[in-house]
Amino acid sequence: MTTTEPIIAAPPLSLSTAAARNLATTTKSVPQMQGITPRWLLRVLPWVETSGAAYRVNRRLSYAVGDGRVTFSNTGSDIRVVPGELCELGLLRGFEDQAVLAALADRFVQRRFEPGETVVQAGRPEDQVVLIAHGKVAKERVGEYGSPVELGLLADGEYFGENVLAGPQGEWDFTVRAVTPVTVLTLDWSVFESMNGGAGGLRAHVQRALARATSAPQNKHGEAAIDLASGHEGEVELPGTFADYELSPREYQLSVAQTVLRVHTRVADLYNQPMDQVEQQLRLTIHALRERQEHDLINNPDFGLLANADLKQRVHTRSGPPTPDDLDELLSRRRKSEYFLAHPRTIAAFGRECSRRGVYPATVELEGRSLQAWRGVPILPCDKIPITERGTSSILVMRTGERDQGVVGLRQTGIPDEYEPGLSVRFTGIDDRAVLSYLVSAYHSAAILVPDALGVLEHVEIGR
Repeated sequence: MTTTEPIIAAPPLSLSTAAARNLATTTKSVPQMQGITPRWLLRVLPWVETSGAAYRVNRRLSYAVGDGRVTFSNTGSDIRVVPGELCELGLLRGFEDQAVLAALADRFVQRRFEPGETVVQAGRPEDQVVLIAHGKVAKERVGEYGSPVELGLLADGEYFGENVLAGPQGEWDFTVRAVTPVTVLTLDWSVFESMNGGAGGLRAHVQRALARATSAPQNKHGEAAIDLASGHEGEVELPGTFADYELSPREYQLSVAQTVLRVHTRVADLYNQPMDQVEQQLRLTIHALRERQEHDLINNPDFGLLANADLKQRVHTRSGPPTPDDLDELLSRRRKSEYFLAHPRTIAAFGRECSRRGVYPATVELEGRSLQAWRGVPILPCDKIPITERGTSSILVMRTGERDQGVVGLRQTGIPDEYEPGLSVRFTGIDDRAVLSYLVSAYHSAAILVPDALGVLEHVEIGR
């Protein structure tokens, strides 16, 4: 019987790597952060110095009223227009008798149409106001060559036929068809007229509003007209005129995003090599503040681009997904469009629609990067544009800069303890737990100088 001798490991001939690492300096990266995005909006917006923390946008006097959208309430499937929202109709703007408005709201009749059905027909009497509670409709008329010509799309909250409140208007000069299942509320002229006897001055209010609208000269944008003469010969008397201004222009106040950064003195003193701990903490905190700043510029209800885009500059998709036709419609609403802004998933959806049609959008170079473009206008990705639970989003298009009456960013530089333009880092002391505190503040806002500086394509399907 043989016995196996135990194997004795040979002693190491050199220092092990595990032991060597105790003396070596590990090569390391600075702290990384997943939430950093390109922040294209912050990069392309021209920033205007805002002294006094306020920016006043002066415009010409505008007579245009009633260009908003109407809001509805519902109980189950029964839909009712909110009485006060009827004042969004131009001829009811400024009417204050809530009891009369409530009675008027009760007289609207709810109707539903399936896709392809006719809501109103050209050539029939124009004798009703139509409010679109839900869904999408298309306005069209017969063109010069006998084919249907689309005049535009209307959707939730929009309306047509409001001039019927002043009396029957003859015949409809366009046809309205349902594009999706649509629910509308209608008010016939005869019903409106029947309640005028006890309407507390409703009829008189409508007549005064109609007189104001017809007596005040205005251009196609609703601005007070500037009288001019052209094409005349000889010594004719020239009109006198002036450019009137809004008496109460809008002022934008600078908003702030803030946080208090805390670092223990022991960390700052003992663990400060090879990287400055306070500097790295500040770097990541500032990135987070800049991300929030871009989010606010898109979504803030006071100055955000989505909430403050003019209602007449909001376009609806023709079929749901973002198509080249939809982006062309956006571009046609304004001059000198410079940038599209869309969620990356929306850009992917647009790419799929282009591929389906056999269209291959060009690319443009911006700040050394190659970006997809449409009609030469770069499409910038921005993940701050929200996507709804139903899988819809929005696409923005804008013109920028004060010289072109576009969209501008607002900030104030030269503030105390400024770390970056418009951003300050202020040391606020050491507490009794030996914790350093820094107040980090970013001041910002945005302004739309004229309504057509910004357009929005709404309810864009991205999952089809």
